[in-house]
Amino acid sequence: MNTFLAILTYFAYCFIIGAYTVKIIKYLKLPTHLRWELYPVIHEEKYAYGGSYFEKKEWWNEEKQKRYAKGILYLLKEYFTLGDYLTRNVLYWLGLFPWHIGFILIIAFHILCFFGALFMVLGFTISSGSPDLWGRILFYSILITGIVSFITGTVGSILIIINRIIDKSLRTYATPLNFLMYIFTLVVFISGLYSWYFIDPDMKEYREFWKGLITFHFVGVEVGTMVHIILFDLFLIYLPFTRSLHYITRLFAFFLIRWDDEPNRKGSELEKRLIKNLNQKVGWQGPHIGAGRSWNELARYDR
Repeated sequence: MNTFLAILTYFAYCFIIGAYTVKIIKYLKLPTHLRWELYPVIHEEKYAYGGSYFEKKEWWNEEKQKRYAKGILYLLKEYFTLGDYLTRNVLYWLGLFPWHIGFILIIAFHILCFFGALFMVLGFTISSGSPDLWGRILFYSILITGIVSFITGTVGSILIIINRIIDKSLRTYATPLNFLMYIFTLVVFISGLYSWYFIDPDMKEYREFWKGLITFHFVGVEVGTMVHIILFDLFLIYLPFTRSLHYITRLFAFFLIRWDDEPNRKGSELEKRLIKNLNQKVGWQGPHIGAGRSWNELARYDR
């Protein structure tokens, strides 16, 4: 059983990394997007008072100074507060927010367990009374992250399911796969909560398990902990087939669409990509569309 658990964990992490990498490459290879063209853009120098580089004479000849820190801080705020949901539907946010935080922290928890195990292999002691500062930091980071993720994830999953059922506007757009995702995550969080509370209050088993994965000396764990590890592995394998990729594609949506203000200069790489897009054939079947012609031909076509 120890070997099976180790192989499943290796496979789950390799699978999710590989699947996400393939999807990200696929997105990046898609045709150039249609930009929002809303100004000012957050990374502009004069963003604070609503100014734009268009105020400058011959702005196309100047090198633009982009301040990415503002955009990154904005996204971090959105990731960890979900402010749009709060302003639109408070009751839904009360369930979505803890579920969202639990989702992020449970990923962080298992990553921290890996680093805790790695430090153990390097000779550090990971405990509350460790003589090593990093040992104490990792111990409490793993403990707090795990406990908070299990509790918030459990509460959030239950509240989301209830909201999706009782709120007609949410129920209308809820699919069976949505409920499957919420129930699945609920089981994962509850299994982690059970393992911590009844079996492993110091999260020691998780660190020992990861140490075994790193050193290839696989160790056994209690049944409750094993159930959580198996469920989390299956959860990782399932994630690439859900909408969870938006945690990554959201970055593309903001930086490459909402905030992309790269000028289309003659001879630039952007111009080449746009020309390539304009040369694509239109496959729509409507008689008014002109199927078979390129977008460039349709733009010039005189009806």
